Amino acid sequence: MKRAKITIVGAGNVGATCAHWAVAKELGDIVLVDIPDKEDYTKGKALDLAQCGPVERFDAKITGTSDYAETADSDVVVITAGLPRKPGMSRDDLIDTNVKIVKSVTAQIAKHSPNCILIVVSNPLDAMVYTAWKTSDFPPHRVVGQAGCLDIARYRTFIGMELGVSVEDIDALLMGGHGDDMVPLPRYTSVAGIPVTQLINERRLTEIIERAKMGGGEIVKLMGTSAYYAPAAGTIQMVEAIVRDKKRILPCAAFCDSEYGVGGYFVGVPCVLGTGGVEKIIEVEFDKAERALFDSSVSHVKELCELAQKVLDA
Repeated sequence: MKRAKITIVGAGNVGATCAHWAVAKELGDIVLVDIPDKEDYTKGKALDLAQCGPVERFDAKITGTSDYAETADSDVVVITAGLPRKPGMSRDDLIDTNVKIVKSVTAQIAKHSPNCILIVVSNPLDAMVYTAWKTSDFPPHRVVGQAGCLDIARYRTFIGMELGVSVEDIDALLMGGHGDDMVPLPRYTSVAGIPVTQLINERRLTEIIERAKMGGGEIVKLMGTSAYYAPAAGTIQMVEAIVRDKKRILPCAAFCDSEYGVGGYFVGVPCVLGTGGVEKIIEVEFDKAERALFDSSVSHVKELCELAQKVLDA
C-alpha cells in the first residue's frame, strides 16, 4: 500500500511540530519546505527528526528543502507559512503580509500537486483559507482551514481544568471565525454525556469561554510568539482524518454557500473529513442568541476576505 505524501510549508515552530506529530503517527512521508534562505535550517530539522525514528520506532522518509519540485504529487499539503503574531498584535494585523506569502506558496503547490488537499493554518485563518482557494482554483471541498480543532482543544482543556476530569470525556462544539470570533455552543457541550450547564454555572462557563476565545493571545503574551504545540496537534488531527479516511466530524473552516446561509465563504463548522477532503458539512440548529453570534462572526470573516481580495487584486 502506497504511503501518503504530506508536504508542510513552513519549517518554523508550527510546521516543524506538525512534521513531528505526523511522523510519530506514521501518517506518511514528509516534505518540509521553506524559503531558500532557510534551506539548510529546513534540511537540518528534517534530518534531526528522521533520527528520532529508531528511538520512537516510526518509518518515514523526511525531506527538508526549498525546492517545490520535491513536493510534487503530495496527497495533503499543510500551509503554515507566514508571520507569527507578536505581543500586541491581533491576527488581523498580519493580513497584508500573509496574503502575499500564502498566495505565493499556494501557486507553487497547485503547480506541483494539483490533486492535493490543502489545509491552511496561517493567520488570519479565515482570510488565508480564502486566499489559498482563490489562488489554487481548487474545488472548495479540497481546501480547508485549521481553526476549530485548536479552539475546541483549548475550550475542552479549560473545562477539564475547571472540573478536574479527563479531557477525553469532554465533547464540545465551536463554530464561526477563529479565536476571538469563535462561537462556542454550551448547549452542545457535555462531559461524559452530562450537559456542561449542569456542572458549571453560567457565569463561570462564560469566563471559560472567554479564556478559550483569547487563548492564542494569552500564549503570545506568555511566550512572545504564537502557540505551536496545540495548533500543530489540531492540524495533524485533520491530516490523519484525511489520509486514513476516518470520516471524523471535526470543526474546520470549510466553504459554506447555502449552508447556514453564509453565501460563499470559509467559516468554522462541523465537517466530515475523509480522503475527499471536506466530504460533508453538518448543519446544527441555533437558538436566537447563537444565530446572532454566528452571523456577527461571519460578518467579520467577510470583512477579512474583502481585505484579502484587495491584496490579491493589487
